[in-house]
Amino acid sequence: MGDVHGCYSQFLRLLDKIDYSPSMDKIILTGDLVNRGNESLAMINFCMNNPEIKTVLGNHDLYLLYLLSINKGKGKLKQIVNAKNNKKIYKWLLGRPLFLKEKDFISGNTFFITHAGIPEIWSPSKAGKLAKEASNALKQNPKKFLESMWGDHPRTWNESLAGSDRNRMIVNYLTRMRFINQAATLDLKNASADSSDNFRPWFKYSNKSYQDKQYYYIFGHWAALNGRTQNKHFIGLDTGCVWKEKLTALRLEDLRKFSVKY
Repeated sequence: MGDVHGCYSQFLRLLDKIDYSPSMDKIILTGDLVNRGNESLAMINFCMNNPEIKTVLGNHDLYLLYLLSINKGKGKLKQIVNAKNNKKIYKWLLGRPLFLKEKDFISGNTFFITHAGIPEIWSPSKAGKLAKEASNALKQNPKKFLESMWGDHPRTWNESLAGSDRNRMIVNYLTRMRFINQAATLDLKNASADSSDNFRPWFKYSNKSYQDKQYYYIFGHWAALNGRTQNKHFIGLDTGCVWKEKLTALRLEDLRKFSVKY
């Protein structure tokens, strides 16, 4: 399911539309559970109370973690930072991954779920290892990680990157990426659906993993795309619910989409 952004009422309507059963079904969210919408606290609490719901961290979830770490509420996230169970929320969010791999044993398809995508310079296996590396660093020293996470540099991956620069690069690829160039340099300024200069959408490049017919890449983050990638193996699920558009879910067994309007 794509970015909820605190649109909890719409989330419940979508669960109703897909006839969600906690005992039978598993929900996987592409991140950005919170912010911008008015019901972020309700959304977080629902996910915490339903262990069959999984999510990867999005950039807005990481921002919430940062605010919780410094005990400073801002905007739509103030209600969460000031909530009675804020410590429980903080601990729960720290345990969410940046990358998930799911296999559908009926179709044999494998799905890689991240908030923003996986750059073509990384195989899914490499992305999974780097995501785990960054997650471990976050858990080991949350305050240091979250304080040094911000920024657009470095913009290009290099295996020799270390410390905060390395973690920031991993996080920016997995949670903020839209356009990259041939060297996989990030353009983090352009949030539209239109390429500029030598940059193209990350899924418009090619590598061996991308060509595997049983691999599917599921991401959110990019509302301007409205789910349009022109490639069935790259599935964007952020359809702009918080911008009064739609909230969308994908059923993995048959790749059928379900949506509710704002």
